[in-house]
Amino acid sequence: MKAGAAPLCVLKFGSSVLGSEADYDAAAQEVFRHVRRGEKVIAVVSALAGETDALLAQGELVGGGGATPHAATMARLARVGELRSAALMGLALGRIGVRTSVLDPHEIGLEAEGDPMDADLCALDRRAVADALCNHEVLAVPGFTAMHARFGAVTLGRGGTDLTAVFFAAQCGAARVRLIKDVDGVYAEDPAENPQAERYAELDYDAAADVSAGLIQPKAIAAAKAANLVIEIAAMGAGDATRICAAPARKAAARPARRLRVSLLGCGAVGAGVLAHLRSRPDLFEINPVLVRNTASRPGNGPVRFTDTLDAALSGEPDLVVELLGGAELPADIMADALHRGAHIVTANKAALARHYDRLHAAARDGGARLSFSAAVGGGTPILETLDRLAATGGAARIEGVMNGTANFLLDRLAAGDAFDRAVKEAQRLGFAEADPAADVEGHDAADKLSLLIRAAFGKAVDPAGIPKDSLADIDPAAVKSARDEGMAFKQIGVCELSENGEVKAEVRVRAVPVEHPLAGARNEENRFTLVHADGGEITLFGKGAGRWPTAAAVFADIMDIHRGLSEPDRAEPAASAPSRAPALLRA
Repeated sequence: MKAGAAPLCVLKFGSSVLGSEADYDAAAQEVFRHVRRGEKVIAVVSALAGETDALLAQGELVGGGGATPHAATMARLARVGELRSAALMGLALGRIGVRTSVLDPHEIGLEAEGDPMDADLCALDRRAVADALCNHEVLAVPGFTAMHARFGAVTLGRGGTDLTAVFFAAQCGAARVRLIKDVDGVYAEDPAENPQAERYAELDYDAAADVSAGLIQPKAIAAAKAANLVIEIAAMGAGDATRICAAPARKAAARPARRLRVSLLGCGAVGAGVLAHLRSRPDLFEINPVLVRNTASRPGNGPVRFTDTLDAALSGEPDLVVELLGGAELPADIMADALHRGAHIVTANKAALARHYDRLHAAARDGGARLSFSAAVGGGTPILETLDRLAATGGAARIEGVMNGTANFLLDRLAAGDAFDRAVKEAQRLGFAEADPAADVEGHDAADKLSLLIRAAFGKAVDPAGIPKDSLADIDPAAVKSARDEGMAFKQIGVCELSENGEVKAEVRVRAVPVEHPLAGARNEENRFTLVHADGGEITLFGKGAGRWPTAAAVFADIMDIHRGLSEPDRAEPAASAPSRAPALLRA
């Protein structure tokens, strides 16, 4: 049950999918997809498209002019794009609340030998990698470059980021490595020239080296073959992939691309973030007029249409309804009706779910539709997904968490000496608090979330109105501030546990905990949860529980799960890759 025992996933993002700074959002979403499945992720990145060529041209301009530029110095210049890209990936992941460590080759003992412009990897400090992943969900590293005993820094040849990813997977014990490309696999012919070209489901290593020329670095294929490592070639967000492994060639069944009609209800802070994600994938989603309270402040001739009428927003029998309105009764009515008609629902509305849980799930069963709400508890913290996984091994016996990012932000500001009213205004300015923050301050929001956790963990219905709660308004700001000086931290903590007689105990309390307590380190809008497994083991989860981007990331992850399920109905997500060849990493 330790975090270090989490399965490992190695993802590679090449320049074909990192065309501009905006593409790091999609890359971060792809990483988050694996994090919420309980995997630790090593994200290996190339430079932005064209950047390496521009650096090499710059080097030729400055150091050429009839002379041959010094290869080792050119390698130092050429690697700059990857170093920059790894930092940008770390920033994109940090924005959605994923704990990420960005490390350069010298910090993890990544070494190579041979020609400075076409070197081969030979060493990696697995302990340094394990230490980074022990305290973070993701390690972001630059591909294409490594340290060298003679030259200091070298590059790995054209397409060298493929080799970096394969090497990390082999050294750290992953069973597979996923290379994210601008195509959804390896094709018998170039799909740009022949739209009817057949895609391979599987290829052996030698056949892949012949067929995939220019798509995968040959040295990476050879390294995977030597390590008996599966390479997956996939597009961003896709479930299907071409698997390169010790298996005969097999063509994939043709599947027409499916575009879902989406109704987005609500375009506030989170809704605007979800809309940005939807607009980034016009190949997958057709967006209905977006429901807003006031269309006057919205552009009338832009690429997105807005409406203030529910009928217009739900026109055309949408495949998917994304409900982000707030409130409980009206949203529940809208969702129940849509589910009965067979439309899938994604929502972050914990109040509607807590009060109408049975009704909404019954409507989903009747309509054969899916009801997804991972963002309703924890924002971008994958607490509900973790509880689903734990159910297969006995489930959780106790949950304790800082589960309201707004309340946590307010308590942090009080600890810093702010007055309560000033702290509330700042939370509202930053988009963490609603115009009326009573649900956060009085503990109602945390109680709603707690009731959903009780459903997920224990399968029991507990009315959130009956859960005892403390109000932040009753807490003395001076006591909060003085607690910091005494090595304590005030937190709003929700707790639920299942007693031996099957009864559920639950409460939301504002209390001081020692700074070494697992929940004490939650800062500002961060959420933290400690789960005690039935066998006594503990897991601590981290994430941002408020704000546009963490919550929008969780909502969009649900949307993409539904799209994959509808587009690839006979295919489950690949099993998480349990580390198998690096016991040092497992013990981290």
